Amino acid sequence: MTDPILIVEDEPKIARLVADYLQQSGYATHHLAHGDEVMPWLNGNASALVLLDLMLPGTDGLTLCRHINEDHPSLPVIMLTARVEEIDRLLGLELGADDYICKPFSPREVVARIKAVLRRLQPRHEDSASAPPLHLDEDGWRALAQGHDLGLTAVEFQLLKVMMHAPGRIFSRDQLMDHMYRDHRIVSERTVDSHVKKLRRKIADAYPERDIIRSVYSVGYKYQPDA
Repeated sequence: MTDPILIVEDEPKIARLVADYLQQSGYATHHLAHGDEVMPWLNGNASALVLLDLMLPGTDGLTLCRHINEDHPSLPVIMLTARVEEIDRLLGLELGADDYICKPFSPREVVARIKAVLRRLQPRHEDSASAPPLHLDEDGWRALAQGHDLGLTAVEFQLLKVMMHAPGRIFSRDQLMDHMYRDHRIVSERTVDSHVKKLRRKIADAYPERDIIRSVYSVGYKYQPDA
């Protein structure tokens, strides 16, 4: 059985309608109506994707999206919003959302968007022969390319680890800083760029023909193994 899609929506009719369409498409679902229930549930259960309403009782959707990105960086999130003024923030991936859907919406559109996000994040087996065989030794804090240790620093390893756990997902510099420095020290965006530049250089020594860590103009970086 596949992991369920978590529907976080305080309007029962909307939640039930979306759940029905998803279940008809072969997805398991779980519904939560209160923001305070989300993180405890995610910390104890696996989920394939979170469909997250912006306006919730208790912890709001914006705050939850940040928490999910920090604690479960590989878990995709699609935001539901009726607040047009928030769309620019969501589009900028400031919060780590993978997509957004504006209310009112068609349940078929929701299913199509969910399928698109899950398909994008699914390992591409057909490209496995051409994809660089980067391997993370998380216990040893090493990254290996064709069995060769890239010699990453602890910060470079953290950066690579976060991005490799969510291929194709764009991370802003602020999000990467949060993963680089758990003590929340204040560093500039140039510091992130400097670490990424060194990481890319070390990967390029092993794979000079590939740009695996991609820069997304004015947004951040992503890991693209099939680049």
